[in-house]
Amino acid sequence: MKRVFSGVQPTGNLHLGNYLGAIKNWVAMQREYDCIYCIVDLHAITVPQDPEELRNNTREVTAGLIAAGLDPKTCIIFNQSRVAGHAELAWILNCFTSLGWLNRMTQFKEKAGKKRDSALLGLYAYPVLMAADILLYHATAVPVGEDQKQHLELSRDIASAFNRAYDRDFFPLPEPMIFGAATRVMSLRDGRKKMSKSDGSDYARINLTDDADTIALKIKRAKTDSEPGLAYDVERRPEASNLLSIYAALVDEPIERVAAEHSLIGFADFKSELADLAIETLGPLAARMRELLADPGYIDGVLADGAERARQIADANLDEVRRIMGLLDA
Repeated sequence: MKRVFSGVQPTGNLHLGNYLGAIKNWVAMQREYDCIYCIVDLHAITVPQDPEELRNNTREVTAGLIAAGLDPKTCIIFNQSRVAGHAELAWILNCFTSLGWLNRMTQFKEKAGKKRDSALLGLYAYPVLMAADILLYHATAVPVGEDQKQHLELSRDIASAFNRAYDRDFFPLPEPMIFGAATRVMSLRDGRKKMSKSDGSDYARINLTDDADTIALKIKRAKTDSEPGLAYDVERRPEASNLLSIYAALVDEPIERVAAEHSLIGFADFKSELADLAIETLGPLAARMRELLADPGYIDGVLADGAERARQIADANLDEVRRIMGLLDA
């Protein structure tokens, strides 16, 4: 089986965009691939974190993954900091990564902005840690959004540099897995902005922990346009396109079919239909999340077990890296 690796930031407040853009696909993949899913808490500390909030967010994200359908016995679920090999391999791979490659990373430029000189090294170098996350497990496929494709290309470049240095094909070159229509779920308040937990308005997103009344209200208040009927046209009608995209992803149908079926319906009726569909899908998920969060000991046990299974793979690959490089080991 191909091995898939993917990570999710422990930022809390998982929302519909996380579910449709990533988690739903992860659930399907666990039946076809050898899947490793990581809550990347070492990536999270590239910006300041409150310790208690970080712990809670790690548990909340884990609860969300399990509630959505990931089976901890089928796939590996763990938090990154429990496996020391991530940090060790990141340092080793730093020594095969040129500054020119890192200087081209657009996300660092966007996040550092005009304060680039005072930005932390962790923020600058975290694409190398991302490469280490993937290569540590010899993952052959990585589910990524469009905004992460550049980092996966860097992972391939770093793997190739290591392989060339020692004249062997040790690290496989991971391939991107990019999914279709709902990989980018947009804000309910602005169809040109990605749905995000950092949006100032809670009405811009549907959180996975929202109850039925809140989901219905948020969809009812979602921004629309003044044109009659619905049509999928991202450039001209972004809000209508976003709502159609969400509907299509929830029912696993092509957007074109959904748009054709609803071309003559008004926004009010469509929103009512979409709200019922979202509540039907997310209601059981939210209930399961609340149940899991009430038992943090269970969540911690899942993460500990996952880390132990991940560590067995990671340690074997790291031992081989050390041997190839000539690093003496006890």
